[in-house]
Amino acid sequence: MDYILHFITSNIEMLYILVFAVFLGMEVISKVPTVLHTPLMSGANAISGVVVIGAIILIRSAEADSYIKLTVGMLGIALATVNVIGGFAVTDRMLHMFKKKKK
Repeated sequence: MDYILHFITSNIEMLYILVFAVFLGMEVISKVPTVLHTPLMSGANAISGVVVIGAIILIRSAEADSYIKLTVGMLGIALATVNVIGGFAVTDRMLHMFKKKKK
């Protein structure tokens, strides 16, 4: 428990930025019209790719007994990978809608 409290107090600015980014992201996405969600998802693949790379760097730089960093890195890799795969699937489906059908 002391390790968690020490981690929070030493990284309080980063936690503030994270909470602010979550609220800002929710506010921005809620204002986007429904028609634009699919193009935004395909654009989010690049951002999720950066998150995967950042999480890999976090895991590689973490000590073996730093369970919080390892857990956050693993969670970042898992969630960003799901987002990348889902974004590619939606983009692929959207592009198939514009292809001409074979007769």
